[in-house]
Amino acid sequence: MSVDLKTVKRVAHLARIALNEEEAQRMMGELNGILGFVEQLSEVDVSGVEPMTSVTPMAMKKRQDVVNDGNKADDIVANAPETDRNFFLVPKVVE
Repeated sequence: MSVDLKTVKRVAHLARIALNEEEAQRMMGELNGILGFVEQLSEVDVSGVEPMTSVTPMAMKKRQDVVNDGNKADDIVANAPETDRNFFLVPKVVE
């Protein structure tokens, strides 16, 4: 897969990046180089290779997916100038 100048300009427009003609030409070459490298990666035979989290064998640390309030409400509001039942009190700014 390769990109042409029109595609580079469209992507730059969508990303709100200003490119002149010379920069667009250079970007087209760079993007085609990146896409060529990705195509090379797809040619690698990875059958039988287990997904890994790291290059060194390790087990992922897992925790229970439990919803709680953290039991930290008192700690969170401890440094606030004014609180009321674990809520921050702020001055009124709109009348």
